[in-house]
Amino acid sequence: MSNKLEVKFSSLKFKNPVIMASGTFGFGKEYQEIYDIEKLGGISCKGLTLHKKEGNKGNRIHETAAGMLNSVGLENPGVEGFIQNELSFFENLDLIKITNVGGSTIEDYIKAIEILSKEKIDMIELNISCPNVKEGGMAFGINDGIARRVIKEARKATKLPLVVKLSPNAEDIIKMAVACEEEGADGISLVNTFKAMAIDIKSRSNIFQNTYAGLSGPAIKPIALRMVHEVCHNVSIPVFGMGGITNYKDALEFIMVGATCIQVGTANFINPRIGLDIIDGIENFMLEENIKSLDEIRGII
Repeated sequence: MSNKLEVKFSSLKFKNPVIMASGTFGFGKEYQEIYDIEKLGGISCKGLTLHKKEGNKGNRIHETAAGMLNSVGLENPGVEGFIQNELSFFENLDLIKITNVGGSTIEDYIKAIEILSKEKIDMIELNISCPNVKEGGMAFGINDGIARRVIKEARKATKLPLVVKLSPNAEDIIKMAVACEEEGADGISLVNTFKAMAIDIKSRSNIFQNTYAGLSGPAIKPIALRMVHEVCHNVSIPVFGMGGITNYKDALEFIMVGATCIQVGTANFINPRIGLDIIDGIENFMLEENIKSLDEIRGII
């Protein structure tokens, strides 16, 4: 792999722009058994809350014609469980290590961030966009006034680079992104899943106990691409683009509308080696098109 894939995001340097999205890659252990995950640019770990969460009951995953619905509900070991059982593997990976943090209250967010900021990680991804928990999560990510409060407090709680993961269900995605920048975020991740639903016609009932779930995969890519384009034209901080990326061409589209790096989620469940495939595809494209740096094509649209 050549160093022309290197990308600077805020104060951090990624060896390439391909990051595995939170909730689809665990903490990396299982994928390490399949390939050398240190070839990736980074990993955003499974979303962590201050305390352990069991997640939602009933169906959690449902395949659609062009994607996937999930209602996992932020099941995770909690911050202390992560530190005790997962951190020793995660912190020693030679890539950019991002911890995704969720919460039900501002106080929970802040306490979790303060604890994690003492560990050997590189970046905090503040998740204010999860559609699958009844309290918190996306509730913070719909209205920019509410979002400002949690971003402002999170900014004060850590010196690590702080990225805010936004919901596509926000009332105004541009106002939300501008609020992130004004409150001191170092970057933006977008988009998380879209609020959606599915019905079992035999039982005449919802597939999911919470009625609604989060839609991801190829079905959302055109909408996610539009949102990344809009946001990149309205803020000066860098953006992680994501939403239905399944190959290197999708990844390049997000870079061409302005994303500095891209995150891959649902595609990991289809092809566990998708990260490597995308890295190789981008590198081959740059060779064929005589592109020396991704800066040459970033934001050209």
